[in-house]
Amino acid sequence: MKQNLFEFDAAGLTAWFAGMDEKPFRARQVLRWLHQFGERDFERMTDVARHLRACLAERAEARLPRVLRDAAAADGTRKWLLDVGEGNGVESVFIPEAHRGTLCISTQAGCALDCAFCSTGKQGFNRNLTAGEIIGQLWVAKQALDDFRGPSRPAEADGVSARVISNVVLMGMGEPLANFEHVLTALRLMLDDNAYGLSRRRVTVSTSGIVPAIDRLRDACPVALAVSLHAPSDALRDQLMPINRKYPLAELMAACRRYLEKSPRDFITFEYVMLDGVNDSEAQARDLIRLVRDVPCKFNLIPFNPFPATAFRRSSAQRVRRFADILMQAHIITTTRKARGEDIDAACGQLAGQVRDRTQRQQRAPHSRHHAIAIAETLS
Repeated sequence: MKQNLFEFDAAGLTAWFAGMDEKPFRARQVLRWLHQFGERDFERMTDVARHLRACLAERAEARLPRVLRDAAAADGTRKWLLDVGEGNGVESVFIPEAHRGTLCISTQAGCALDCAFCSTGKQGFNRNLTAGEIIGQLWVAKQALDDFRGPSRPAEADGVSARVISNVVLMGMGEPLANFEHVLTALRLMLDDNAYGLSRRRVTVSTSGIVPAIDRLRDACPVALAVSLHAPSDALRDQLMPINRKYPLAELMAACRRYLEKSPRDFITFEYVMLDGVNDSEAQARDLIRLVRDVPCKFNLIPFNPFPATAFRRSSAQRVRRFADILMQAHIITTTRKARGEDIDAACGQLAGQVRDRTQRQQRAPHSRHHAIAIAETLS
């Protein structure tokens, strides 16, 4: 079976070439062709020695997930459904804005964490994505958006302002830190100047709060960190996010403080989905202020995006504004995420793709709906 070169970061590709008695600079050459120039045909890698091109054609391939669907929303948001085999499809989303373009990519086929308000989690879980399937989402998006610069374009022209995709967030399907090694390889490619050359500040990993993996990321590859918080107390977060029962809020806040020691940004972003009557009261906003008092942070409030069979409702705009006002009065930077791509189900929490569920969670979906109703009734 041929080796898929998209599975390698620089160190991995260098080691693979060393096994062929090739010099390290060959790895840098091939990385540039694959990830900077978007070239998958080895014969067209013109500065690579002819004997090596022939060897690559025999022993290697540049295999990507196949695009099953490419949908564009009225607001310019674009979503791709990608085939990762065995009946599984993952989704990635490009969000254009005035001064940046953000690509949201997936790290797992489904998700094992079963957060009560998330469409992806309700589909169940099949497997982790490989590094090639993760970085392949970035490659596919860059090709579709004509964002590869080509070998003849001078490197100095490839500044952030010249890029269509300037930011990457690992906020799609799955929990990135539950797929640590493959995510780490993909992150290293995103940051590599011979590959995508993104700044650490412009690559964000979003996690539900797997504390040991947050510490590992800090030491191995610190990028911007976003934490899915969604509740100000352990009692409520236990119900909304089962991972909290293993890593409660006190441990999570301590991990955030440790992460800031090496973070490229001087704050943690806390994501907070606004659920009507569940986590959006003024008292809960004040509880949040007490919770994060020792963690430099900003909040990103996310209006809940409904999906089929959910019992949760979106908080009213007035309630979201009041919640944000309380946080800002405590001098916490707070933004409210604008819903994007709702007409193609590309908004936050709506990514579902296709998952051949091996957790049998889909068969338990009615229980999940009753659980959501019970949470709302308990707090009403």
